[in-house]
Amino acid sequence: MKRAVFDGVVLAESDDVRVVEGMAYFPAASVDQDRLVESSTISRCFWKGRARYWHVQGEDDLAVDAAFAYPKPWPLARRLVDGRIAFWRDVEIQSTD
Repeated sequence: MKRAVFDGVVLAESDDVRVVEGMAYFPAASVDQDRLVESSTISRCFWKGRARYWHVQGEDDLAVDAAFAYPKPWPLARRLVDGRIAFWRDVEIQSTD
């Protein structure tokens, strides 16, 4: 079991986490969507496609652009990241095993 934690708040927890290029991708259904604040940031990956970002709201702090997803991943990445949200920057990924 892995969990994503920021500022004392568990953002996501799942047994079905995929690590792609060092980033932990959680199923979107396992993520506390109330802690995500839409961002205008976008980026592109040459093999995953276009990513959208969210700021992550903790107990008292905000992590800017600390969550991202590929809403329409390109074919090579589809089975790895489709329907998933990844965390980085100030978000800690913990193993509960």
